[in-house]
Amino acid sequence: MNATGILNKIYFSRRQKQLNKYATDAKELQLKTFRHLIRRGIKTLWGKEHDYAHIETYEQFRQNVHVNTYEELKKYIHQMREGKENILWPGVVRWYAKSSGTTNDKSKFIPVSGEGLKNIHYRGGTDCVVSYLNINPHSRLFSGKSLILGGSHAPNLNTPNSLVGDLSAILIENIPNAARIIRVPKKSIALLSDFEEKRDKIAHAAMDMNITNISGVPSWMLSVLKRIMELKETDRLDEIWPNLEVFFHGGVAFTPYREQYKSIIGLPGMHYMETYNASEGFFGIQTDLSDPNMTLMIDYGVFYEFCPMDNLDANGYPADESKVVPLWEVEPGVNYAMIISTTCGLWRYMIGDTVKFSQKNPYKFCITGRTKHFINAFGEELIVDNAEKGLLQACVATGAQVKDYTAAPIFMDSNAKCRHQWIIDFAKMPCSIDEFATILDRSLQAINSDYEAKRHKDITLQPLEVIVARPGLFDEWLKGKGKLGGQHKIPRLSNSRQYIDELMQMNGK
Repeated sequence: MNATGILNKIYFSRRQKQLNKYATDAKELQLKTFRHLIRRGIKTLWGKEHDYAHIETYEQFRQNVHVNTYEELKKYIHQMREGKENILWPGVVRWYAKSSGTTNDKSKFIPVSGEGLKNIHYRGGTDCVVSYLNINPHSRLFSGKSLILGGSHAPNLNTPNSLVGDLSAILIENIPNAARIIRVPKKSIALLSDFEEKRDKIAHAAMDMNITNISGVPSWMLSVLKRIMELKETDRLDEIWPNLEVFFHGGVAFTPYREQYKSIIGLPGMHYMETYNASEGFFGIQTDLSDPNMTLMIDYGVFYEFCPMDNLDANGYPADESKVVPLWEVEPGVNYAMIISTTCGLWRYMIGDTVKFSQKNPYKFCITGRTKHFINAFGEELIVDNAEKGLLQACVATGAQVKDYTAAPIFMDSNAKCRHQWIIDFAKMPCSIDEFATILDRSLQAINSDYEAKRHKDITLQPLEVIVARPGLFDEWLKGKGKLGGQHKIPRLSNSRQYIDELMQMNGK
């Protein structure tokens, strides 16, 4: 038995038995998490203000604590960043994951407690391996190295021993010693802030290693892999790493990148495993590679609630909080905004992501988009999940490959004409942009009945428009905002033209 098999037998298989309880004990596992959160929260300023000492049931919790966004928690988080203890979570929290901003701020700073780091984020990483070995028991994962991409961090205010940065950088900074042995690159390279310098150094460090698995955001990983192939003067990654067997990916939808990865990795046994690891927590793992949906991880330090999307007001808040439901009351097929309470001190916090469950026991779901990343300028309610599926159909029909994209409405002109405008960076161009646009438009109509109704006879919405982005446009745009690399990503859909107008101006149109 190889090293991977031995580790699986004596360690990882035990955890798999616990994961099997997701199918039978979901409600009790979530209530156990809930009780732990309340007990710990009693010791905090937040817990005192919301009378946690007298909360015994979920119903009491929802009566005492309203649903929150970052704006409501910001003043508490700022106190924590100043080094004050027992604010949202017991003790002093020294790590803060920097995430994309709100309406009023450039960035959000998500607290990452020691307990959350261990029992949410690192447990999620371990469970990725557990689930993969359960899927592929003949794996030789530990016969080689892991290439793991990450961001960077910097000092937090003037607080001693406190840092702020990408979640991935926080994970790398605190990674257990056993994991350091098998990961590439070394920490001094992994935490470089300049992505272009880091990409080159990672490529040189990894290209002659025996890499068996890779982890990271698909867009940034692809950039690193292409640099490695340049240095090795080949267009096939399997010629460099013949033992590569799995890509653990997350951060953005994999659909636009799947064919590009398949074209450079010709290994028949290659696996692609999706994860849902955000700054706020580790929430999902694809536990069956024949099913694109992920399993919700329910025995970490996260208590879940869900608000039906049709219950959100114009500002993205629940219009009626009584319609917010715990995990055991969700229904498959309904689009929900996700709300979390965690051992990092987030309480009834709207993360901003939307999900849809495909089944219960175990709870499996897909990410459908963001509460604020959609187009509903004319009542069409187009979400990211629609966009990804429509692009996939257009790519299959035309042989195109999409690297990056964003879309926004063109509002009504003097003739009451309006449409959606897409700017797309193609990794492989279609023979005809007009044909691609037509197929995308028809696919969206087939997927989304509201979009179809608005497109009916071109009365409201005109056929969508596709603008070809020059190569590197999106990377240049991100670099100009100081967001190249790490976990930063392109906003896919927006009701506003802010992003697309900036891109169009840079694109020369």
